[in-house]
Amino acid sequence: MGNMMFYQKIKYLANIITVSRIIAALAIIQTEPLSFPFYALFLFCGITDILDGRIARKTGSESRTGAILDSIADMVFALICFAKLFSVMDLPLFLWIWIGGIAAGRGINLIFGFMHHHKLVMLHTKANKLTGLLLFLFPLFIGFFSISYIAFLICAIATFAAIQEGYFIRTGRTE
Repeated sequence: MGNMMFYQKIKYLANIITVSRIIAALAIIQTEPLSFPFYALFLFCGITDILDGRIARKTGSESRTGAILDSIADMVFALICFAKLFSVMDLPLFLWIWIGGIAAGRGINLIFGFMHHHKLVMLHTKANKLTGLLLFLFPLFIGFFSISYIAFLICAIATFAAIQEGYFIRTGRTE
């Protein structure tokens, strides 16, 4: 009986951690870019992103809802961090256009996935995970490497990830 109560209590732990990442990401809005509070919340979001999936798998509480919630949390975190870091990023115009093209491609993938599969399709491919890792590490590299070179590398991998995801969605490989 005791073990059953324990597992019932932790059934939603992964989703609670994911929601805490959304809340922390929203709190980043109130921080100065590259300040201690920014990095503290940023690292908290990164750690919880790793933990929620592992906890879900370990407790057997993986769900479609959890996967969608995780993707939403990732998107909120990425958009807020991008908005905060925008002021400290001095990128050439072609990189801004490239970033916009990647975002448009990802949006097209979402729309196409929903239209053809009647569900929100956000794939956790290895290329998408690598892109996410590099995007997460990006603010930690500012000041050590040329932002343009780092952005170019991330854009190249993100382009491949978006094209691959589009291919998988169009060929029905959405699970």
